[in-house]
Amino acid sequence: MQNPFDELEPDPRAAAAARALTARLPPLAEGKMFGVLVLDDGAVLHAFSGDASLDGDWAPHVYDREARAAIEPEADRLVKSLDARLPSLAEHDAAVARLAVERDALREQHRLRRAARHAGARNDDESRADKRERRDFEARAEAELAAFAPLVRRRAAVERLRRIVSREAMRRIHDTYVLENALGERVRLRELFESGEPPWGAAECAAVKLLQHAIRLKKTPVALAEVWWGPPPAGGGRVAGAFYPACKPKCGPVLPFLLRGLDVAPRRAFRSSPRPFTTLHEDASLVVVAKPEGLLSVPGKEETDSVLTRLRERHPGAMLVHRLDLDTSGVLLAARDFETYRALQARWHAVEKRYIAWLDGDVRGEHGTLSLPLRVDLEQRPRQLVDFVHGRHAVTDWRVLSRKNGRTRVAFFPRTGRTHQLRVHAAHRDGLGCPIVGDRLYGAEAGRLMLHAEALTFTHPASGARVTFEVAAPF
Repeated sequence: MQNPFDELEPDPRAAAAARALTARLPPLAEGKMFGVLVLDDGAVLHAFSGDASLDGDWAPHVYDREARAAIEPEADRLVKSLDARLPSLAEHDAAVARLAVERDALREQHRLRRAARHAGARNDDESRADKRERRDFEARAEAELAAFAPLVRRRAAVERLRRIVSREAMRRIHDTYVLENALGERVRLRELFESGEPPWGAAECAAVKLLQHAIRLKKTPVALAEVWWGPPPAGGGRVAGAFYPACKPKCGPVLPFLLRGLDVAPRRAFRSSPRPFTTLHEDASLVVVAKPEGLLSVPGKEETDSVLTRLRERHPGAMLVHRLDLDTSGVLLAARDFETYRALQARWHAVEKRYIAWLDGDVRGEHGTLSLPLRVDLEQRPRQLVDFVHGRHAVTDWRVLSRKNGRTRVAFFPRTGRTHQLRVHAAHRDGLGCPIVGDRLYGAEAGRLMLHAEALTFTHPASGARVTFEVAAPF
């Protein structure tokens, strides 16, 4: 059986069963991960992730329904009763907001006064007045907020009690999950996690339900696949019809236990290409190369072959100034010594980058700017998600070059250099809404990723001249 954490395409038998499943699924208002498990007798089991219900013949949840039904109503009642005891902090929050506005206005007033003093239009006595005003304001603000202190302490105490009640309820609920593997070994879900507190949704993934159901039926699984169906989540990172490996935070501790006693292949990961790169320019300070698709920029956790590794065979002190994804080809810049590296990094904001890509779809509009903050998808590294609260600032300018056969050729001009920035900005529904052709992470595999770093323009740290290096896209 293929490993559930395998990063390559799923077993053809499971892939075919998954496509047959999605072909008969109804439209969904909210996307969901579905799974199929092919058994040795040819039968196929179906499941979906989450604690919801859908019409059809699905693998059951892992937990004991009766035991959980006896716990949840009482836990819900306790939590709701505590919610009702939470005092409102509306007046406190309004006071905090009003004082913040007043503080900002006072700071601006003092800034204008300082500017006037520096211009010689005011005397020094006003600086003492500014300090006195600031002290008076802070004393008044402290006194005003102190009146709310008992209310704030009471709310904090209720919130602490609510967290304790919720945590204990989750412990009891998690103990209704008892897993059994093909060897007949049984274990409670909490025992599989080092902290004793599984993350929310653990053991609700499709792969876990499928394998547990097959084991309880005394059946032998031979092929597994998980496929997303429906609209993508708000953060992106999922495409309808695309296959995904099992998630590591939730399934990482659970699946190895369920797989004990089964014949499971080692996990396969994407590997670097043995193809050589081309040197575009080399001098005493730097090296510019054309990286092929499929070669790592720097060594990875499981593989040492990379552009940097090969460069250091010729230039031991070489350092990459930036990186390109494994699947991306194009111009890559390396410094031959630390001083050059530091000089290039200091002026990296002034570097101009141009990428070429084919997008899978007809892009609306002809040009524009995308600003979607990004963070790592903790469940599916190295995938990235759009997150307007915790994401890092990411901006991309783009321009359509041509359109052909339902695809759009675009030029990207990234202003920032976040991981997978162009891939997410292309695929996300708030971006261009069209994944890059061949994007195995944010779209669908199709040969290679049609993304190429075509040109790099920067100031040479030794000569001070503005230089450009280009290599035409191979597609």
